[in-house]
Amino acid sequence: MLSSLNAWLWQERLWLPPNCSWEQLEDRDGRVFAHPHHMLAALPLALVLVALRIVFERFVGLPLGRWLGVRDRVRKPAKPNATLERHFLETGRRPKESQMALLAAQCGLTLRQTQRWFRRRRNQDRPCLSKKFCEASWRFAFYLCTFVGGVSVLYNESWLWTPVMCWENYPNQTLQPKLYWWYLLELSFYISLLITLPFDIKRKDFKEQVAHHFVTIALITFSYSTNLLRIGSLVLLLHDSADYLLEACKMFNYTRFTVVCDALFVIFSFVFFFTRLILFPTQIIYTTYYESILDRGPFFGYYFFNMLLMMLQVLHVYWFGLILRMLINFLRKGQMAKDIRSDVEESDSSDDGLAPEGLQMKNGMTRQPRAAPADGPRSRAAGRLANGHVPGT
Repeated sequence: MLSSLNAWLWQERLWLPPNCSWEQLEDRDGRVFAHPHHMLAALPLALVLVALRIVFERFVGLPLGRWLGVRDRVRKPAKPNATLERHFLETGRRPKESQMALLAAQCGLTLRQTQRWFRRRRNQDRPCLSKKFCEASWRFAFYLCTFVGGVSVLYNESWLWTPVMCWENYPNQTLQPKLYWWYLLELSFYISLLITLPFDIKRKDFKEQVAHHFVTIALITFSYSTNLLRIGSLVLLLHDSADYLLEACKMFNYTRFTVVCDALFVIFSFVFFFTRLILFPTQIIYTTYYESILDRGPFFGYYFFNMLLMMLQVLHVYWFGLILRMLINFLRKGQMAKDIRSDVEESDSSDDGLAPEGLQMKNGMTRQPRAAPADGPRSRAAGRLANGHVPGT
């Protein structure tokens, strides 16, 4: 059963160009080719990277952040309240004002106290600054190492400077050990990101990040299995060239070194635009879509590979839209604004459109609002809702 399924899955007409067979890619006479089972080593290596990340963040990232001045804000925890906690978990983290008033009536709290409870409860779920710094420092270290390693692996290769050389004598291209280890490390890293996904910081582009991880893993696995290592290595190098700059920008943003952060953000924006919106479509997608079939006809693997590349390009356009918004804000204000993908921590002084807790008098004293009757709802809005009155629309 498994053998027949394996034979059907790896049909030559699906994954290889016309008139090519898997027999041509068998190791012989000292020539070694890429085989799909080589990538199985990425699974245990991904676990090793997860363990290495834990050690790195604990003994490198955290001390480095403290040395650079990263300090977590002191957060006041929300007082235990079963009614509000149940609404927070089951209904929503941000109740509307009408819902807030009803909850205040049920719990015997003022509208202001209920609003403050939800702010503090939301802050409890937000990652602290030191966690953000540690995560960014780990990714910076990895992306920088893989970028430098990728340049050293490909620098003397003809296809780095002339992408059409990726198709020279394809698919009869032997496997280079250094290229294999670089590929294996990249695949293991993206698998490790999927493993740690439930524990990593979730930003507003969380779904796009997950989609990117799956597409990248599919691209690496497919390109290795079908001996498309040359073009696959160019895709990896282009991405690594901008990723480490982004993580460095985050690190300095968390440490409040605004001048360095601003400079890195401008450099990152240019590198991202040049590599992913100019080089990627004009060099990578062009050669895979047109030049790859000049001497051979299209096949299923050709369409599948180009589909994955196009999915990456859509994500590139989406992310550059976010970068462009931040860049416009930077040019207007003269300094780097917050990452629009991140959820900002709320302070207890946030009023959310409500009346202030107390009014400041001329003598500097604070006059508190008049207390509500002990036997009735703590706010007029709560009272109206509790009695079944619905505010007009």
